[in-house]
Amino acid sequence: MDSDFRPEHQDITEDMWSKIDNIIAEHKTKPGSIIAVLRECQDVVGYLPVELIDYISRGMNMSPSEVFGIASFYALFSMKPKGRHTIKCCLGTACYVKGIKEVMDRISNEFNIKEGETTEDRRFTLEAVRCLGACGLAPVMVVDSDTHGAVKADGVINILERYK
Repeated sequence: MDSDFRPEHQDITEDMWSKIDNIIAEHKTKPGSIIAVLRECQDVVGYLPVELIDYISRGMNMSPSEVFGIASFYALFSMKPKGRHTIKCCLGTACYVKGIKEVMDRISNEFNIKEGETTEDRRFTLEAVRCLGACGLAPVMVVDSDTHGAVKADGVINILERYK
């Protein structure tokens, strides 16, 4: 696409715009490729700001509302910045009974974030999930791809300090 039409955005560098242009060019003529385009562009930027959604819609010859509808429908897309590390706390029955709520409260208080939020420095994003499939390790927390079992509120901050 023409770089004159690129919107200004603090999180999107010139190099990122070039990659986004390549993604759009690669998929532009493929019917039904908008999900792939959104996923690949999110991989480049880390999330899908409104300006990027508008840019993608122009490049793919789709209406902005159609692209926004797709991006907001699927859980894999985020329109808010994510942290460098994603903390997923299991709220399944076993984990809940064994104290995951207290663990989440400790994380919230220490890093000043609530469920679904990202720290101001974009270090962590805190998410609650229904089940991580590790009930025998309850309460369970996953940071990025690292599973932590038998997590206690008193020790969770020590675990998270390993993630810079």
